[in-house]
Amino acid sequence: MALVSMKDMLHKALEEQYAVGQFNLNNLEFTQAILQAAQEEKAPVILGVTEPYIPYMGGLPCIVGMVNALMEHYGITVPVALHLDHGTTYEVCVRAIHAGFTSVMIDASHHTLEANIEVTQRVTQMAHVLGATVEAELGRITGREDDLVVDEAEGMYAVPEDCVKLVYETGIDCLAPALGSVHGPYRGQPKLGFDRMGEIQRLTGLPLVLHGGSGLPESEIRQAIALGTCKINVNTDNQSACTAAIRSYLQEHPEAYDPRNYLIPAREAIKASVKAKIRLFGSDGKAGGHAQ
Repeated sequence: MALVSMKDMLHKALEEQYAVGQFNLNNLEFTQAILQAAQEEKAPVILGVTEPYIPYMGGLPCIVGMVNALMEHYGITVPVALHLDHGTTYEVCVRAIHAGFTSVMIDASHHTLEANIEVTQRVTQMAHVLGATVEAELGRITGREDDLVVDEAEGMYAVPEDCVKLVYETGIDCLAPALGSVHGPYRGQPKLGFDRMGEIQRLTGLPLVLHGGSGLPESEIRQAIALGTCKINVNTDNQSACTAAIRSYLQEHPEAYDPRNYLIPAREAIKASVKAKIRLFGSDGKAGGHAQ
């Protein structure tokens, strides 16, 4: 199956009240594990790539080629979208789509609302001509996302009226409003703005995106989904599972030198982590009925 746009999968999720997981690609094993987990759970899935990982993984065409080759190798039949996460410029969004990404996030949330609207509008016009989906962010989600760091002092909740203005002036397909989640490990109990989340979804009518889905209590995940959150981003939990498996193997087998010996257990740990999230989000068994 070819890569698909995530627009159809998110609107189906909104209608049926579940969420599709975005799981970040960090290397070959992450890509294998996520695709296998989605196929085994019969779940649609979004593969996310952040800008710092583009050069690390050999460039955009290499990433697209690896994903397509693995999908063919494993006989993947569930819907898979390939998404640029936190794209910072119009130019990188263009390059990603031309390389074969089916979705991009333009993150201009650090700009003024007017500047955010201007660049997001340009990206959306370009992406829609090329058949790609666009996600935008409003407000600042604190914490660390690969090489992007946002201090607590910089973080702020998205304003519903600003969200409406951004949505209607840009034509984006889904929105990531900052509502108290963080990138990276949580320090203490997060305070998600559920009232504002529900208001933003009602006012915009769009599928909402929750960044920083690792480490959130299951009850808050379910409440967010009930309020129109249809895409939940997860990376830290999978990275932690991977690293713990490698560390455990090498502690027990200090003589090991073949990377397969510790990367295969790591891949299995990532797969188990992804499958648990898919079930929590309610997207297991939801692979049918998507437009191709």
